[in-house]
Amino acid sequence: MNKLRIVYMGTPDFAVPSLKILVENKYDIAAVITAPDKPKGRGQKMSISPVKEYAQSVGLKILQPTNLKDPNFQKELKDLNANLQVVVAFRMLPEAVWSMPEIGTFNLHASLLPQYRGAAPIHWAVMNGEKETGLTTFFLKHEIDTGSIIMQEKESISDVDTTGEVYERLMKKGADLVLKTVQAIENDDYALTPQDENQKLKHAPKLFKENTELKWDQPAEKLYNYIRGLNPFPSAWAIINDKKYKIHSSSIVDKNKTGNIGEIISDHKSYLHIQCNPGIISLENIQPEGKKKMPTADFFRGNKL
Repeated sequence: MNKLRIVYMGTPDFAVPSLKILVENKYDIAAVITAPDKPKGRGQKMSISPVKEYAQSVGLKILQPTNLKDPNFQKELKDLNANLQVVVAFRMLPEAVWSMPEIGTFNLHASLLPQYRGAAPIHWAVMNGEKETGLTTFFLKHEIDTGSIIMQEKESISDVDTTGEVYERLMKKGADLVLKTVQAIENDDYALTPQDENQKLKHAPKLFKENTELKWDQPAEKLYNYIRGLNPFPSAWAIINDKKYKIHSSSIVDKNKTGNIGEIISDHKSYLHIQCNPGIISLENIQPEGKKKMPTADFFRGNKL
């Protein structure tokens, strides 16, 4: 057996259950590396990451480097004498950091690699209408998200799932997979599988304003998937009558009907339908710029298109 001494790296709430399960199973956590505190909200009060909040609650050593290439940070990391690093939802690591431990550094990625490499794998799986996604643990190497696979776990996606719902399920399943991976490494009972590059790969780039806009010249089914794939964050958006709206939820009225692309079909009281190419989509929960999100019927009580 390998006697493990672990450095854990993570920042958002997605990374908390995986750290918690290692602590509860009494693994030796030498330190937790997380993002620096940052000002947040109107008052610009300093906010700490969810991982830091949990690590503080159980008395773990916490490091918050601003620069992972800083020689002082790297010396402090080396002095911890960890032989394994576990990374969940953290930033890109320089080679000097991920290659430091004797056993290596493994990452939990929220897709079935090699599919959906990149920053937003859950979003893009839902946005693309996938029926299945999952989780992968793999050892880091030079090219991002390309290292040898240790373990994978599948997760189905329904036609009505939002990214928020899939995220919650993968967050819990991810903790179990991290524990299984650490146990396998501890017992030296695992096999590595190179990622299969001989298939058509789908990617998961970071989400920006440019790739979250709804264009009505797309099929209604595709736009419906985009809307649920961007729910709850960062939200799909569209221009309707020269004004910008965030679109939080929708349904498909008709998949195949053709007509004047972008035409508004509405009684201006209870429903707002848009002609797509092909199909008609119903916008059910919208948010005018500078206002709160609301059901379409509530919008029409105080607003006009």
